[in-house]
Amino acid sequence: MAIDLTTKRIAVTGGEGFLGRAVIARLQAEGCTHIGVPRHRDYDLRTEAGVRGFYEQLRPEIVIHLAATVGGIGANQERPGEFFYDNAIMGTQLIEFGRRAGIEKFVCIGTVCSYPKFTPVPFREEELWNGYPEETNAPYGLAKKLLLVQSQAYRRQYGLNAIYLIPVNLYGPGDNFSLTTSHVIPAMLRKCVEAKIANRQSITLWGNGSSTREFLYVDDAARGIVQAIQLYDGAEPVNLGAGWEISIRDLAQRIAAQTGFEGELRWDTSRPNGQPRRCLDTSRAKKCFGFEAHTTLDEGLQATYEWYMKNRANLEERELCAADSS
Repeated sequence: MAIDLTTKRIAVTGGEGFLGRAVIARLQAEGCTHIGVPRHRDYDLRTEAGVRGFYEQLRPEIVIHLAATVGGIGANQERPGEFFYDNAIMGTQLIEFGRRAGIEKFVCIGTVCSYPKFTPVPFREEELWNGYPEETNAPYGLAKKLLLVQSQAYRRQYGLNAIYLIPVNLYGPGDNFSLTTSHVIPAMLRKCVEAKIANRQSITLWGNGSSTREFLYVDDAARGIVQAIQLYDGAEPVNLGAGWEISIRDLAQRIAAQTGFEGELRWDTSRPNGQPRRCLDTSRAKKCFGFEAHTTLDEGLQATYEWYMKNRANLEERELCAADSS
């Protein structure tokens, strides 16, 4: 039986973020009205006091844990300790104090970065422990995988209904377009747009373009998460993806064409490629709670491009304000 979420008090950590906003919109579309978002200025979830205050004041029955310290390859290389500590401490404390508070369900969002570097394609959930993650983002991936172990241990000892979902790379309107912390699609899209406007003849991208990635449109991901909350109560992790892959080189060419950039795509091979291939087996999600992605890559890229062009001026103004205040 599906859980009736309309009667539940639901808290979404990271609810002001990219995926968080999409999840909240999906919950509201399902008729949910009791949705709490613990804002960082009120609750620092890296601290015990922040987590205690969150549970005492919001009193959630269901927690969707999306909050994370996250970024692209460059950010992972520059801040590996921060990425490990922040993600590990937030998750472990939220799960521990959640079970003490007697919550009904804890929904932990993992990461595809947890998979071993040379996982056979398509990635099956059973392969999670068959090797070490790709080195550039291993601290982040391992911190997230730690929460899977905790979720399963707490289910066995305390009966906590904790589920663990593994979304592949996300993209869509409202993404992070910072060139220092963004992921591949928004970074490429911004570089192409800025080069076209400035009439530059080339842009430089990391690696050699040979690695492959799978991308899931953010609204599809949000729908999958809500379906899992309603219908899935299992201990095993579940992939959320689109079920296909594209090379970074082909992706760059597609984004260049979409933005109208006709210059040269140069590849900086001194920079890392990241994991060689990434594509998920999504059969468990379909079997367990009926999830399948609906948005094609071309549809998603077009919507993302249109959103960026509409909001570009505001995004640049915010970046300038942040730089002036730092």
